Amino acid sequence: MDNRYAVMDLGTNTFHLLIAEGNISNFKILVHQHIAVKLGEGGINKGVILPAAFERGVVTLKDFSRKIQQYKIQHIKCIGTSALRNASNAGEFIEKVKNESGLNIEVIDGSIEANYIYMGIKAAEVLNEAYTLIMDIGGGSIEFIIGNNHAIVWRESFEIGAARLMDSFHQSDPIDPASIEAINTYLEHKLGNLFTAIERYPVQQLIGSSGSFETFAEMEALRRNDSFDLLSIKNYKFDYHDLQFVINELIHSTHAERAVNAAIIPVRVDMIVVSSIVTRFIIAKLDINQIALCTYSLKEGILAEMMSNQ
Repeated sequence: MDNRYAVMDLGTNTFHLLIAEGNISNFKILVHQHIAVKLGEGGINKGVILPAAFERGVVTLKDFSRKIQQYKIQHIKCIGTSALRNASNAGEFIEKVKNESGLNIEVIDGSIEANYIYMGIKAAEVLNEAYTLIMDIGGGSIEFIIGNNHAIVWRESFEIGAARLMDSFHQSDPIDPASIEAINTYLEHKLGNLFTAIERYPVQQLIGSSGSFETFAEMEALRRNDSFDLLSIKNYKFDYHDLQFVINELIHSTHAERAVNAAIIPVRVDMIVVSSIVTRFIIAKLDINQIALCTYSLKEGILAEMMSNQ
């Protein structure tokens, strides 16, 4: 149908399928699937998609293709990010997916990824005149964007995502203090461009784009016995002290404790630890105490572009 759109976001950990109809200010979701493909598992820092992950990816995209055909979608975007940007066998994966599912994967660079994330956040109507720092913690990369409701003034994608950090630093259960310190030192070294940008464009608010921030929000709401439905909201404002409590609890938790926590989806059980360390580091380093979640991200940004072009 002419006003139906399908967006696939092929992340390092999760493959998303969003099928929607309407316009970006008032669209109806027909399908929203997220599958824990773990495309980067075991190979993310080696620059290769290992056979089991390769097969999971192909099988998932064949399933997505069947769903798209079922809904008779004409407007389709299939976007690959960090894992496919860096894998030596990405071309082989893209070709196999094309041959077996008919889907054309478009691998985008980090700058375009950051731009789509901003477009998603903007579509949620959570930005105002003030400069805001947007952070999207993926498995392969982390995008930082500074902007307001008019435009982006700075953006950069860093290949330091949660899967990469976990592979390099999270080897004990729970994570040990020396590894936490090593991550903080690594971030201090890697994020120099961000710190320079913040000096030029001071921000008072941090918006976390979906992902780990959804887990933080679920845990904060659970802690306060609040009713909370991620599917029905576009944004959520954190209580600074409650968020700090949740983050510290996650950092010092064991795998077993996280695995039985109803607020943590299975694909985030392990990576939420390094995501928490990154978030705590950014909040402290930049001295930000206004923090919010936006449930819109890359796929909604792509959807916004597709809908505006029709």
